[in-house]
Amino acid sequence: MKSIIRNASLASAGQQKIEWVQRRMSLLNRIRTEFERDKPFRDLRLALSIHLEAKTAYLAQVLKAGGAEVAVTGCNPLSTQDDVAAALAAKGDIFVAAWRGATPEEYESHLKAVLQTKPHIILDDGGDLTKLLHGELSELAKDILGGTEETTTGVRRLKALAAQKKLRFPIFAVNDAQMKFLFDNRYGTGQSTWDGIMRTTNLSIAGKTVVVAGYGWCGRGIALRAKGLGANVIITEVNPVRAIEAVMDGFRVMELVEAAPLGEIFVTATGCKDIITEESLKIMKDGTILANSGHFDVEIRKPDLERLSVARRTIRFNVEEFEMKDGRRLYLLAEGRLVNLAAGDGHPVEIMDLSFALQALTLEYIAKHRSELQPNLYPVPPEIDHRVALLKLETLGITIDKLSPEQQAYLERAL
Repeated sequence: MKSIIRNASLASAGQQKIEWVQRRMSLLNRIRTEFERDKPFRDLRLALSIHLEAKTAYLAQVLKAGGAEVAVTGCNPLSTQDDVAAALAAKGDIFVAAWRGATPEEYESHLKAVLQTKPHIILDDGGDLTKLLHGELSELAKDILGGTEETTTGVRRLKALAAQKKLRFPIFAVNDAQMKFLFDNRYGTGQSTWDGIMRTTNLSIAGKTVVVAGYGWCGRGIALRAKGLGANVIITEVNPVRAIEAVMDGFRVMELVEAAPLGEIFVTATGCKDIITEESLKIMKDGTILANSGHFDVEIRKPDLERLSVARRTIRFNVEEFEMKDGRRLYLLAEGRLVNLAAGDGHPVEIMDLSFALQALTLEYIAKHRSELQPNLYPVPPEIDHRVALLKLETLGITIDKLSPEQQAYLERAL
């Protein structure tokens, strides 16, 4: 099947990006060696919906090396890099259906094209493949042996399906693994969000008042990095436990409407919709910057922003200016889509090496244990989490203590 990409002539530039990350993904390189030897995905078709940039392209190649037939699409219309998509499709052994700036109709057609390869295992990021397999393309779900979900947003959707006993196949919540959320969500999102904002605006963060909506693991990372860059950070939350944690971490905590006239940069990271709405937009400072690090572009209510404005223009790449009736100007980054990928290269290579090692080993687990799995939402097996951690320590040249048999027995003793 011929890949559906924007420009095949960009393949050389994309290949250079893939080579850059490949040299720095030590865990995936080790796993690739194992996969090439053992071929755990022999005779299996894998479909991936994921932010299509260099690191994910290399993950697809590692899975291919494990014997799989691989089909890849994006999971966000603005996070696909066309040169990487071209490079991944160049050899003709991986099917790619994605391009940057896809319309909603094009984006859905790319998802459907990947599912038409009739995969046995899926890797989802945000739940769009899973949604189609439980709706319009539900007839294809009968062939699904299992899948993985990468994001907080996607896991929430899966928990709702599982609670209603509507899941049609087993799926693993990779997002909830310790080696995922402690590093990818916190350090990855923390660094890449500010990379996207600073690259796009060319503005200093030091001395500015930054408002972070949401203090989950992503919000923690964003706030931590903003503090390190010299910002004055305000946190808004709906969870009282997280709000207290933010206070004890040294941040001011208040309602969003109270923070609205104080902030100069707002970053949403909640996974929920309608976080920044008309009520707050009306009282924000002139020059306020609005960015989102949640998976979908629903956290900043764009219809409110459009309705309140009298003029709008693109003033820089990925920066749209909205002029309010009173002359104030508010600036929306990357159409309100996740700023770290729509306006940047996503998480650092070493962070995604951890996350994609988890993905690769969990997909292998599905292939090996498929006959034992029932339609349900599963945690990543602890042995996979621990193996990734130990592999990472090993690549860093770090050794740690081990429990003696006597210590292990002491910890396992009965009351």
